[in-house]
Amino acid sequence: MANKKLDLRNPIFHDDDKAREHIEAMLWPDGPVCPRCGVMGDRVIKLQGKSTRPGVYNCKDCRSQFSVTVGTVMERSHVPLSKWVLAAQLMASSKKGFSALQLQRMIGTNYETAWFMFHRLRECTNDPTSGPLGGQTKVVEADESYIGGKARNNAYGPPPKKMAVFSLVEREGKVRSRHVADVTAKTLRNAIVTQVDRKSYLMTDEAPVYTKTGEEFSGHGTVNHSANEYVRHGGFMHTNTIESFFAIMKRGVYGNFHSVSEAHLHRYLSEFDFKYNHRSALGYDDSERAAAILRGAKGKRLLYQWPDKAMHV
Repeated sequence: MANKKLDLRNPIFHDDDKAREHIEAMLWPDGPVCPRCGVMGDRVIKLQGKSTRPGVYNCKDCRSQFSVTVGTVMERSHVPLSKWVLAAQLMASSKKGFSALQLQRMIGTNYETAWFMFHRLRECTNDPTSGPLGGQTKVVEADESYIGGKARNNAYGPPPKKMAVFSLVEREGKVRSRHVADVTAKTLRNAIVTQVDRKSYLMTDEAPVYTKTGEEFSGHGTVNHSANEYVRHGGFMHTNTIESFFAIMKRGVYGNFHSVSEAHLHRYLSEFDFKYNHRSALGYDDSERAAAILRGAKGKRLLYQWPDKAMHV
């Protein structure tokens, strides 16, 4: 599939009204919907008074006013909507990640705002409703890796903490990653059996933490990395798919983000999972990835303090 060229001169990246219309098309494909009572159609009217901000609607049933940002990560944000759309596009177009410092330089905000925006857009990439990976005749690879600095690069002080990341990838399919507290048979079993169909063929390295869990699946294949064995049985036995995913993720961490805190690691993992699950090999281009991020904003209302009654637009 040929990747569509991105034109940064598109008005949605510079005009707030065009950006709002773009977001409404993503979140309201069938027209405005009241986020409080769910009505739509002629029960929702657009307010067009001189004292009314653009994009505000009124619900005739529950008498509440709302805009497309209500109930999303953009709610109550003072950042212009065109900058939100541009930030989503830049994130979607960067295979190995896009740093908040670079976003700060490109959209003209301060660092705190750029960091705030990217973390909320990463929340939009999280999809907890997906079904299990694999299935009959499908192969799912499992492996763990570690994020963190190396002791030899630390001039003084204690060695930097290593954070364990466990991932599952279906060959020619999707990936799921999570941060785990420890790499033990009990911890990894729980991560595997809750995410992978038991009819799948499980593929791992020779680590003993997978031995018992592998017996619960239709088959369990291993390769012995400690003996420099990476592929066998005509190319069927390998974990190269998951190793390739880890390579992309680590290039992003070490080359763009440089440092990732444990408190926010799960958000970075969601971003890399999302990009892999919306890669060009599965039929997505940069614009479609950006649109998927904006659609993911719906229902992810992130506020520091929940209001009691008033709906904010």
